[in-house]
Amino acid sequence: TGAVSSATPPPTVVKLVVSYSNVLPDYFPVYVAKEAGIYAKNSLDVDPQLIASTTGLPALLAGQTQIAHIGGAEALSASSGGGDVVIVGNTGPVWPYALYVSADIKTAADLKGKKVAIAGVGGSYDIGIRQMLPKLNLAADSEVTILSAGSTANATAALLAGGVQGTLSQPPDSLKLEAAGFHVLARLSELGLPTAATTIVVKRDYLQANRAIVQRYVDSIVQAIAKARSDKAVTVAAMKKYLKSDDDKGLGAAYDLYLGTVLKDPPLPAASQLAGIVEIVSRTNDKVRSVDLARLVDDSLVKSALARGRDRYPASHARRARRSQRGPEVHPVARSTRGAPPGRQARERRASSGRRRRPRREA
Repeated sequence: TGAVSSATPPPTVVKLVVSYSNVLPDYFPVYVAKEAGIYAKNSLDVDPQLIASTTGLPALLAGQTQIAHIGGAEALSASSGGGDVVIVGNTGPVWPYALYVSADIKTAADLKGKKVAIAGVGGSYDIGIRQMLPKLNLAADSEVTILSAGSTANATAALLAGGVQGTLSQPPDSLKLEAAGFHVLARLSELGLPTAATTIVVKRDYLQANRAIVQRYVDSIVQAIAKARSDKAVTVAAMKKYLKSDDDKGLGAAYDLYLGTVLKDPPLPAASQLAGIVEIVSRTNDKVRSVDLARLVDDSLVKSALARGRDRYPASHARRARRSQRGPEVHPVARSTRGAPPGRQARERRASSGRRRRPRREA
């Protein structure tokens, strides 16, 4: 009789509809997990769908999606309104945005009386600019007018068209602004502001009923970040697909920003990352002050993924990725004998390998 295999069978494949709220490099872990087959390896059939941040949480609460990649501000607001959601990961613990302004704005004081564009009210751009302006000794609304453009693309277009004097931006869009003569007045990443710009959110009842599935999803995101860190080519290719862009320079800059600054550390969520967001959002929604931040955040799934080494991309895979980016390796003898007669090439290859030529057999 044959030996009985003791290998654990893979779990049943589960289909998940997952939302991401904007066409930005912020969501590169979703793109890489899908395109590199990481979801599939974790027995997940994931359908990533672009759903605007204003409707992302309603779609989650209605059961149209199972997981949402969305700003911490939206999760906080949903919780204050009775939506029982949980933040299980934070892939945006550092603000990636810089404030780009027109050439006539030389200092922060020059921005007084001017207008800046954001994507939408209550979104990450809105929270980010309202956290930045006080650090520049400027008051939002009274000294600097904040206008909602409806999307990041519209905010960029408004600055290019001269309708506003500033907007937050990040690669690849920021490179277009630089090429048009706009410059950076300040970078949020340099202001030491912990945040939850892009979080992974699930309904509490879904998490309780399907914890193993959510764990496989969080594992996939942690693995995708590790994959991205070791394979720039695959990551940029995934961003190209989802951003519908062929801008190698811009997406290369986005890769460097996110892997070098935004996600230097594992995507662990923490209540402290939401404190600054509460201060901003509470000005228009006082209910957020009553949200139990410790209950809103669950870091145990990311911690489990880390404890099981999901953040360590296999070294052999990383080496293959680096070789593929360099191109095929050429044997040193092959380099030295290029253009030499075939007989000499064969003799040098034998000498380098230590093999001798077989003696001819006499007839």
